[in-house]
Amino acid sequence: MTYALPARKRLPVLADLVPGALVRDVLLVAGAAGLVGLLAQISIHLSFTPVPVTGQTLGVLLTGTALGWRRAAASMALYALAGVAGVPWFAAHSSGYQSASFGYIVGFFFAATACGYLAERGADRSVLRSVPAMIAAEVIIYAFGLAWLAVDLHLGAAAAIRLGLTPFLAGDAIKAALAAGLLPAAWWVVRRGGPGGPAPESDAGRDHGVAGGAVP
Repeated sequence: MTYALPARKRLPVLADLVPGALVRDVLLVAGAAGLVGLLAQISIHLSFTPVPVTGQTLGVLLTGTALGWRRAAASMALYALAGVAGVPWFAAHSSGYQSASFGYIVGFFFAATACGYLAERGADRSVLRSVPAMIAAEVIIYAFGLAWLAVDLHLGAAAAIRLGLTPFLAGDAIKAALAAGLLPAAWWVVRRGGPGGPAPESDAGRDHGVAGGAVP
């Protein structure tokens, strides 16, 4: 005798509370890509590493978690592909993929997708659950970033970590903490019927057709 385990219901993410369907999703995807591009211009170049300090990671964590995995994947794909095509919204108004730090941008796609997937399973509802999700996303970004950096500059593992990880740990820990706190705070406002009185969580999934894994 065999038993089928029930599929876990997809929970609504913050973006599902915004009215509309296709137009909403297009605007959210484009807006998320634009936000990450804007935060990329907060760029500080360090003399000892080709990888700049930017605000991109915070944008990736916030938008990825707020949008859900499909919209998050689309937004970061748009960001990367448009940048490769020549839109100057990578760090310091740069574009293209011929950069030692381009691996981090590739990592943004997978990190945002992971954040969105975890958010659809409730990881953005409390700080206790948000922190592991943000840490997982940071690990993904660094995995791609360090691998690309090592190949591009012909570095060993120790040198890649010294140039592409160690200088940024403190800053990215702060970004992860901010994202892990802001998202549950946004849900707290939603549950209290905050600005604009969005639908409570129990109704949001039904109103926007998100039950069973469907995305508007």
